[in-house]
Amino acid sequence: MSHTTIPELIERRAQEQPDDTAYTFWDYESDPAGVAESITWSELRDRVEVVAEQLAKLGAPGERAVVLAPQGLDYIVGFLGAIRAGFIAVPLSVPQPGQHDERVAGAMSDSTPVVVLTTSAVVDEVRNYTHAQSAQRPPKVIEVDALDFFSPAKPPVLQDVPKIAYLQYTSGSTRRPAGVSITHDNVTANLDQALPDYLEAFDFPPREMTVVSWAPFYHDMGMVVGIFIPLYSGCAAVLMSPVSFLQRPVRWLQHIAANPNAYTAGPNFAYEVVMARTSDEDLAGLDLSRTAVMINGAERVRGSTVRRFIKHFAQWGLPDYALRTTWGMAEATVYVASSPGGRPPNVVRFDTYRLTGGHAELTESGGSELVSHGPPRACDFRIVDPDTHVEKPAGEVGEVWVHGPQVAAGYWRNPELTEEVFNGQLAEGEPAGPWLRSGDYAVMFDGELYIIGRMKDLLIVDGRNHYPDDIEATVAKITGGRVAAICVADGADEQLVVVAETKTKDADALRDLKPQVTAAISKAHGVRVADLVLVGGSSIPVTTSGKVRRSASRERYRSGEFRRLDVSP
Repeated sequence: MSHTTIPELIERRAQEQPDDTAYTFWDYESDPAGVAESITWSELRDRVEVVAEQLAKLGAPGERAVVLAPQGLDYIVGFLGAIRAGFIAVPLSVPQPGQHDERVAGAMSDSTPVVVLTTSAVVDEVRNYTHAQSAQRPPKVIEVDALDFFSPAKPPVLQDVPKIAYLQYTSGSTRRPAGVSITHDNVTANLDQALPDYLEAFDFPPREMTVVSWAPFYHDMGMVVGIFIPLYSGCAAVLMSPVSFLQRPVRWLQHIAANPNAYTAGPNFAYEVVMARTSDEDLAGLDLSRTAVMINGAERVRGSTVRRFIKHFAQWGLPDYALRTTWGMAEATVYVASSPGGRPPNVVRFDTYRLTGGHAELTESGGSELVSHGPPRACDFRIVDPDTHVEKPAGEVGEVWVHGPQVAAGYWRNPELTEEVFNGQLAEGEPAGPWLRSGDYAVMFDGELYIIGRMKDLLIVDGRNHYPDDIEATVAKITGGRVAAICVADGADEQLVVVAETKTKDADALRDLKPQVTAAISKAHGVRVADLVLVGGSSIPVTTSGKVRRSASRERYRSGEFRRLDVSP
C-alpha cells in the first residue's frame, strides 16, 4: 500500500466500511465506570473534512498545525483534519494546568504553527502557549469540539499533497527535542513492514483484529498503533488515556479480554505497573486467551519483566507467544524489528566483561541479561562500526544502522543534525547509503538482534566501558524503582554516580540499602560507585515514553537539585 496518502486512506475507509466503527474512546474521567464514545469511518471522514475546511481559511498547504488536546476522538479528528487540509500536523501533549511545559514550548517555537487545534476544556491553558510566540504572529486557535459537524463541508481540493504529513517531536534522552519529518510514504511503508511481521503466526486478516491502546497519541508508538494501524487495516480501535490506565491498570487488560484478536502495545514500565497494581480479584473472570499481540517496546525491555508477565498471566489464559518485544525509533517512523511469533522472546545472558569489550559471549549465570528483538525480516538494518563504517560480523558490538522507505525525511529545519543522523555511508557493501544511524549499540547473536544501550550514554570509568542499562538493572532489582547511572567528572577522571528511586523512607532501611547496592554493582560490573543518591518516586527525569533522561539527571546531580532521602536536611 506504499505511495498511498493518509487522506486517501481516510476516503478508502469511508467508501469501503462507512458504517463500521472506527475508533471508540473510553472516558473514565467523567465516570469511573467508563463512558464510551464511538465514531464510524464515514463520520470520521466527514468530521475530518470540516476541520480541513476551517484550516483552509487560516493558512496554506505546507504550513504547520499543532494539535494540543486531551487524548480522545477530537485529537484524532483534529490531527487527521490538519493532514487532510495539506498542513503539516504537529501532535503534542496537552499542557498540565498551571505548569509550563518546556517540550511543548520548544516544539511550538521550532515548528512555527499558524494554527493550534485544541478543545474547549483546555483552550485557556493552550492560549498561554500561543501568546508566547513573540517572534511571530500568534497562531489562531480552533476548538475542534465546537465546530459544526452537522453541515456539509467543502474541504480544499489539493493538487499536490505535501510530502511531509506530520512532525514527530522526540524528547530524546541525550539531546534537545527535534522534529522528525514523517512523510505519507513513511507511514504506509512502515505499516507494510510491521503488520506482516507481527501477524505472521495468525490466519486472520488485519481487519479482524481490534487495536487496544492507551499510549499517548503524541508519542510515535501511540500514534502508529492507536491511529494509523486502524486507518491502514480497517480494524476497530478501543482507546483510552494514559491517565486512565495509570489510575486503574486493569482497565487495559479488561479491554484486551473483551475484544477478539486484540493487538496492543506499551513500554516495559507498563507491564511492571500491571503486575504490581492488579490483584486476583481485579482479574476475576478475565479471559486473555484471544490476545494476539502485546508489544513491549519504546524503552529498554527487561528480561525479568518478560518472564514474570508471561508466567503470571498464563493463569488467565494469556498465550506465551502473545508478548512480543520490539525495537524501533521515531526516525524510522516507529518499527524496525520484533521477536517472531509462535514463541516467547529469547532472553539470554552475555558475559559482562566481554560485552563491554565489544564481544557477545554467553554465560550461564550472572552477566548482562538481554532480550532478543528477533531476526531481520521486513526492515533492513545492519550492525556497523560507528568509527570505520564497516559492518560488524555476528557476535560483535556495533551501532544499528537502518535503511528503507520507512526512514524519515530528516529533522525539521535542522540540516546539520539531519546530515549526521540520516546520511550514514557504509565503507563496504550495498547499499552504500544513506543509512539512518540509530545511536544504539547492539549485537547480532544466533541471527537475532540484541539492543545494548545508547552510545552517548556509555560510561567510561577507570578506562573500561560500562553500559548504564546493565548497572541500572542491577540496582533496580534491589531498590525496586527507576534508576539513572551517570558519569560525573572529578578533575581529569570520570566517576560513577547512581541515582535510584525508592519507596523506602525509614532511615535505618536507607542506611542498609546503600551497601547492598554498592556491593552488587561492584560484584556484577567491577566498578566502584562514587556516590549513590537515593530519592523518592518520580524524581528522575524521563522522556515521554518513560526512558530515563541521563543527561538531565547528570545536570540535576551537578546542581544539587535531587532531594536526597539518604541525607538529613
